[in-house]
Amino acid sequence: MQILSDATNRIAQGEVMQLMNVNDPNTTEASYFDVIYSKTARLFEAATQLAAVLTKQDDAVEIAMQNYGKHLGTAFQLVDDILDYTADADEMGKNVGDDLAEGKPTLPLLHAMWNGDQAASLLIKSAIKEGNGLAHLDTILTAMHQSGSIEYTQQKALDEAQKAIAALSIIPESQYKDALIGLAHLSVDRVA
Repeated sequence: MQILSDATNRIAQGEVMQLMNVNDPNTTEASYFDVIYSKTARLFEAATQLAAVLTKQDDAVEIAMQNYGKHLGTAFQLVDDILDYTADADEMGKNVGDDLAEGKPTLPLLHAMWNGDQAASLLIKSAIKEGNGLAHLDTILTAMHQSGSIEYTQQKALDEAQKAIAALSIIPESQYKDALIGLAHLSVDRVA
């Protein structure tokens, strides 16, 4: 029960942190990662930790599963933030650029703002601040591609998936471990 209540509290904190970051172009990468850990990865972490607890695993396995979930959830959210700018709206079930329209400073957008040319950086900063970026979506997407923001975020997701897989190193080989490894790969290979 403690694991779930702690996770629920952290997720609620993450929602508040995200609301505080909305329309804030000064959001740092560290702050962004704190939000996605709190909002998303903490839920994955709790779920995988609970699996270890319910199956009466030792402390080392419980910690490994907890770390697996944390990194899996982070990879999943990074890809979700990429898909907000790259996926087909029908496949994804939401419109392209929803985060931009809501003024949410996600990593692909922040990276483009930090690494784009001056005009693109100012446009993105304004779009985050005003929450009105959809009118400039094509220009912002171009800036993301020119600055390598999608690739940068994808690499961060791949790194997190690898950390998730590495966390499983103490788990004996089995079909279950293979499924967890497959899930880590799926989290970064998905298109919707």
